[in-house]
Amino acid sequence: MTLFWSFDKLAWISPRPLLFVTGDHAHSRVFSEQAYAKASEPKELHVVDNAGHVDLYDRVNLIPWDKLQGFFDQHLSA
Repeated sequence: MTLFWSFDKLAWISPRPLLFVTGDHAHSRVFSEQAYAKASEPKELHVVDNAGHVDLYDRVNLIPWDKLQGFFDQHLSA
């Protein structure tokens, strides 16, 4: 695991559409912001108010369902 650095392979994913979702209190937010800065367009960073990292797994009222639905509708429609 110490040899894994996800930014090294970001070009494999980007320039496909990317949506980064993070909480404004998440300790991992910095990684989303760094990945967003390195990714090619199209890209979007969505910060959820009053949410930490784990909150976006199990506090379903904080998960931005509308944002996810809109992103997938836009970029995965046939």
